[in-house]
Amino acid sequence: MIMPMLVCRDGAAEVEFCRRVFGAVELSRRVGEEGNVLHATLKLNDALIMIHGLTPHLESTAPQRDGTSPVVIYLYGDAVDPVIDRAVAAGARVLLPAADQFWGDRVGRIIDPEGHVWNIAARIGGEAPPPAHPTAP
Repeated sequence: MIMPMLVCRDGAAEVEFCRRVFGAVELSRRVGEEGNVLHATLKLNDALIMIHGLTPHLESTAPQRDGTSPVVIYLYGDAVDPVIDRAVAAGARVLLPAADQFWGDRVGRIIDPEGHVWNIAARIGGEAPPPAHPTAP
């Protein structure tokens, strides 16, 4: 299993964004002395993601809020447009408007308030999407 860890300036805000926009379920949370979220684990559809607040002992940094993140999270669901609408209402910015793609997905790209870039996708035709849990040979 691969579980992405999203490093954030404000972990609590990222947890709330994921909850409101994607329907994520919070499974665990560790809070620091100042009340900031050090670590949270979320269930998002069939996947798990970790939210990690900035900590001085880790060299990982939160992404810039300009859309230049080298990592794009590709999130499959049942619908694209309502998710993007909820994301924008929660402070996200649309980088690429939702559109039907030649490979059979409807996809739109957003950047959340913490700077993480998400492709929001749904299968609209053609071949089946990639398996959620591919098996190793």
